[in-house]
Amino acid sequence: MAEPSTIARPYAAALFQSSTAADGAQLVAQLDALAGIAGDAGLRQFAADPKVSDEQVFTLVSGIAGSDLSTKLKKLLNVVIDNGRLAVLPEIASQFRTLVNDRGGVADAHVVSAFPLDAAQQAALAKVLEKRFGRQLNTSVAVDPSLIGGVRVTVGDEVLDTSIVARLEQMRVALTH
Repeated sequence: MAEPSTIARPYAAALFQSSTAADGAQLVAQLDALAGIAGDAGLRQFAADPKVSDEQVFTLVSGIAGSDLSTKLKKLLNVVIDNGRLAVLPEIASQFRTLVNDRGGVADAHVVSAFPLDAAQQAALAKVLEKRFGRQLNTSVAVDPSLIGGVRVTVGDEVLDTSIVARLEQMRVALTH
């Protein structure tokens, strides 16, 4: 079976080609909402039931998503459901977000910190990270006390890990080799 990223690529690319720079951010937000809905195990089980029609699945998902769902996303949702690819919708959303960000010269940065960061600390960290990665970043911050101290930043496929746990692991490897 093909990887979800391989399956999702043509859907994300087609939506991206039909979008403009002006509606890209709105489509990203709506597609993320659809991806969250499609990620529900109960919904996927309902959609996989042979007694349930594609129209019923579409009506349920679009009803949960709300009436403000764009026409482009309604068409995409229809095609995804017709092709039995509802489970791939979160990966489609991820790839579409990456394409929109690339067009705008922006990247998503996921920051995991050992301690909660206030707004000023987040802004200062974002400024340093933008300089380090050489592009504008949309940062999201999570807290993981198991890091002991420092932060772990993921931007695309790049990881910057300055956590105490990572440093201890580096020391362990250096001492055992």
